[in-house]
Amino acid sequence: MPKFDVSKRDLERLVGREFTVEEWEDLFLYAKCELDDVWEENGQIYFKADSKDTNRPDLWSAEGIARQIRWALGFQRDLPKYEVEKSDVTVYVDEKLKDIRPYGVYAIVEGLSLDEEALRQMINLQEKVALTFGRRRREVAIGIFDFDKVKPPIYYRAAEKTEKFVPLGFEEELTLEEILEKHEKGREYGHLIKDKPYYPLLVDSEGKVLSMPPIINSEITGRVTTETRNVFVDVTGWDLNKVMLALNVVVTALAERGGRIKSVKVVYPDFEVVTPDLTPKEFEVELDYIRKLAGLDLSDEEIKELLVRMMYDVTLEDGKAKLLYPAFRDDIMHARDVLEDVLIAYGYNEIEPEEPKLAVQGRGDKFIEFEDAVRELMVGFGLQEVMTFNLTNREAQYGKMNLEYGRDYFSNPPAELVEIENPISPKWSALRSWLLPSLLDFLSQNTHEEYPQRLFEVGKATLIDESRETKTVSESKLAVVLAQPRATFTDAKEILEGVMRHLGFEYELEEVEHPSFISGRAGRIIVNGETIGVIGEIHPAVLEKWGIEMPVAGFELFLRPLYTEPYL
Repeated sequence: MPKFDVSKRDLERLVGREFTVEEWEDLFLYAKCELDDVWEENGQIYFKADSKDTNRPDLWSAEGIARQIRWALGFQRDLPKYEVEKSDVTVYVDEKLKDIRPYGVYAIVEGLSLDEEALRQMINLQEKVALTFGRRRREVAIGIFDFDKVKPPIYYRAAEKTEKFVPLGFEEELTLEEILEKHEKGREYGHLIKDKPYYPLLVDSEGKVLSMPPIINSEITGRVTTETRNVFVDVTGWDLNKVMLALNVVVTALAERGGRIKSVKVVYPDFEVVTPDLTPKEFEVELDYIRKLAGLDLSDEEIKELLVRMMYDVTLEDGKAKLLYPAFRDDIMHARDVLEDVLIAYGYNEIEPEEPKLAVQGRGDKFIEFEDAVRELMVGFGLQEVMTFNLTNREAQYGKMNLEYGRDYFSNPPAELVEIENPISPKWSALRSWLLPSLLDFLSQNTHEEYPQRLFEVGKATLIDESRETKTVSESKLAVVLAQPRATFTDAKEILEGVMRHLGFEYELEEVEHPSFISGRAGRIIVNGETIGVIGEIHPAVLEKWGIEMPVAGFELFLRPLYTEPYL
């Protein structure tokens, strides 16, 4: 969870009122934070805050916390409103960046008056969003520049590795390749672009370099000080929705400091977009659902008032609340997310606990205990456990695995995925049907780490089952990958042999042709006459699609057929 420091004086300036340290401890709860530490430095009191929500980057700075508290205390009502003035600035995006770092979105914020604390908060927010929400700059990287030193139009283009500029903190020019080797940020984040044919570069119409996303800004335009009045904000990444959200978070935080937001037109090879887009988002929730799950006897108007304090615009109609919420939030995906905001505004400490009137004794689910036993077994084999996302997409589950969608590869994976009707992002548009692609994705993001990498996951796969009322079934599976210089079928089979021996099962292997694996080095795993999984050496074409240069062998199997009472 993100941790950050804020000044008590600065927070109170942004809220518009002073509070005691004890009062602040409770106020932080409105912003889904906890107060970890308090100390005094140069006559000022500082707080160390610990955010409890990785989906609310808008609350990772003094500006976001103060804004939320102003609404929670009723100092302001209705939706936060930020005017976006139109500018004549255009950024042109190079088609060659499509497979390197395809998306960039931009904004201008003018009229800032930054003191040292405001400047520190701006830099910290920039880093926290890129580190946590942006997954260490892989998904989101942010640059903030002195706009007065920039001459539009601006170009986000693919650059030769021999091009030069002065990176932030240096005095001499370096080539782009030298920056990855010599600059601290180059060594830390260079693996994100090092193997690409070109490197991303953001330059103005005079050829001045603004930055080398996602590595480092330039010394000329990328150093923002307390003398800076107008800034240009740049956010790059792989998901347009995600970079748009990060841009909204940063520019609205700067607007809380008195800045005026101006839009930028971004021209891609096949479409155009004007950013930032601060149009409020919509959601609808049943009021009875809120009452039932909250366990509170709240009237419709009481629920409305609680939601207003959490920065919603609320219209009550036919037992429902039609909601508008700010564009710097992207965490409202279910009615439970709205319920959480109602409970925060009400105050968790104000809810009287009731002891359940149940004449039963609780115990762990037997199959869950079996899964835990399998996890311990795998750790005993020297494998490292990872936990990856259940949400994925068709390309990851099929395209990158050399598979044809709609064809059944003896249920590894099945013919079709359970797909989301209206996904927020194309990257998270379906529930996974097998785990091996998730582990390969993990390996692809850690190619800069040492080998061997021996990983396993015990997780859920969601399959279509027309015989059920829900039309789906969630199955528990075990997947293993071994990434090492000479990863072979035999290496994977040794692990499989150990699993079966410890669980007390006889099994058979039957050679099979499976496009995800090398021909002649793949097999079905059969237990009691039933195919429960697949094993083999991953095909080089699959590894190439994932950007993995190391040989990989592995297997995946269903756990339910191996579940027996003695192993509880």
